[in-house]
Amino acid sequence: MNLNYTLFGQSIAFLFFVLFCMKFVWPPLLAAMQAREKRIEDGLLAAERADKNLEFAQQQADEQVGEAKQQAAAIVDQAKKRGSLMVDEAKQQAKDEADRIKAAAQAEIDQEILQAKEALRAQVATLAIAGAEKILGESVDKAKHAAMLEKLAAEL
Repeated sequence: MNLNYTLFGQSIAFLFFVLFCMKFVWPPLLAAMQAREKRIEDGLLAAERADKNLEFAQQQADEQVGEAKQQAAAIVDQAKKRGSLMVDEAKQQAKDEADRIKAAAQAEIDQEILQAKEALRAQVATLAIAGAEKILGESVDKAKHAAMLEKLAAEL
């Protein structure tokens, strides 16, 4: 065997092997690598979009939290104002009720004073008639007695 023939045979075999690999092995490997590269690229783009969406969602969430805090503060303010109004209304109603009770009590007192005065007038008139009877020594008839009582009550 000659070294040249062996080297030449190995070169031809290697050339067939390279051609076979270029024809049948490399295209599927390259297609698989390109598909994987495409998937990785798509994944990176999707990750970037997700990061942007996350950032946008975070901004919206922060804005909504801020708005919610403002609304809560406004609601608390309204509740405080409404509470103070209710307290003021209750105070006014209590004052009005107290004034009404005072007025009713004063009217009742005035009525009782008038009744007491009338009763006192009647007693004074009766005493005056009794005193006059004793002084005069005679009895006064009922008609005269009633007329005198009315006259005396009117004068008092």
